[in-house]
Amino acid sequence: MKTEFSLAQLADPDIAEADKILRACVHCGFCTATCPTYVLLGDELDSPRGRIYLIKEMLEKDRPPTAEVVKHIDRCLSCLACMTTCPSGVNYMHLVDQARVRIERDFSRPRAERLLRKVLAWVLPRPDLFRASMILARLGRPFAALLPTPKAGSASPTLLRRIKAMLALAPNGLPAPGPAGGSVFPAIGERRGRVALLQGCAQQVLAPRINQAAINLLTRHGVEVVLVKDEQCCGALTHHLGHDGDALGRARANISVWQRELEQGGLDAILVTTSGCGTVIKDYGFMLREDREFARPAARISLLAKDITEYLAGIELLPSAQNGNLTIAYHSACSLQHGQKITALPKELLSKNGFVVKDVPESHLCCGSAGTYNILQPDIASRLRDRKVANIATVKPDMIAAGNIGCMIQIASGTSVPVVHTIELLDWATGGSRPGLN
Repeated sequence: MKTEFSLAQLADPDIAEADKILRACVHCGFCTATCPTYVLLGDELDSPRGRIYLIKEMLEKDRPPTAEVVKHIDRCLSCLACMTTCPSGVNYMHLVDQARVRIERDFSRPRAERLLRKVLAWVLPRPDLFRASMILARLGRPFAALLPTPKAGSASPTLLRRIKAMLALAPNGLPAPGPAGGSVFPAIGERRGRVALLQGCAQQVLAPRINQAAINLLTRHGVEVVLVKDEQCCGALTHHLGHDGDALGRARANISVWQRELEQGGLDAILVTTSGCGTVIKDYGFMLREDREFARPAARISLLAKDITEYLAGIELLPSAQNGNLTIAYHSACSLQHGQKITALPKELLSKNGFVVKDVPESHLCCGSAGTYNILQPDIASRLRDRKVANIATVKPDMIAAGNIGCMIQIASGTSVPVVHTIELLDWATGGSRPGLN
């Protein structure tokens, strides 16, 4: 794709990166076939190719984005299926991230929407506030039916529609908090490794059982686990809302505490059980590439970050207690299969440990969770969830496994089939307890 940036514009490292990405695009349109919003809506501007044209024009002209541009960028899930499909290696992720930052900086949203986005960016990364908000949402959920139903075919969801979506996602109850940052869990028997385990923000409130299963499995296999003190949200939630300053601040804070732990106690890896977080942490090196103080540490941390299934692939697990009588539908989270290019590994681990693993039809399509997407774009998110659940039902599973808490919550809201984390099944197979269900 031909670009027309001036030399002055190209002096900006972000514009120079955008120029490189745009020039890689050859307009082939392969991406449209795997883009969830294009598949649902059939609008070229709701495809990666269409959005690339919109972003190109916005950046080249260096003008504030229009409402039309914002509408189509907001509808993007950042699922990154287009990057898996693209034969030219277009890094759409870095391009759309830059567009979101530009929109947040230069576009004036309606006051109610600005307020909602600020609340999400403030509450979700803070576990204590998020816990309190979930309690309030649970109390308010019975009144959701009293809210007026929005008109069909509206261009964008109303504030009331988004509030209804938030209330619908609130769980019936919250488990007790998991272990605090600073906790260390010694290896059982001879120590074979030492890892940090990302505590997460939403996950530690909604399902601390996931990290507990990871701790149990790792320590059972001789790996010491540390929950690093003063660790923060990884920044993924605010990053995808275009709040770049907040996201980079959190990245720097995490790099500092992880590096301290690395120097003091040593770490073989930083393990992540939420793939949406893992994709962003693995990108810290790029995000902070122009930061003189943090560029090298960020690159080092990105190399240390691993999805937990990547780490477990290098460990000889104990013999499985499973006998192959449970059928598992494996949902491949977009952030794992497209963002981190991890596709076969989780399924192989489950199969080797006694589970019958079934691929889900249209597994490349997003479930509609996508961070805050199922709140900000609830109608598209609901259609994607229903499509995902219908595809899962065709394999008639006993359980559904996924590697991302957002996907788990989204899918569970549309099915009665138990939804569990991959690590919970692996823990159970190697001597742990049966996973807690939905």
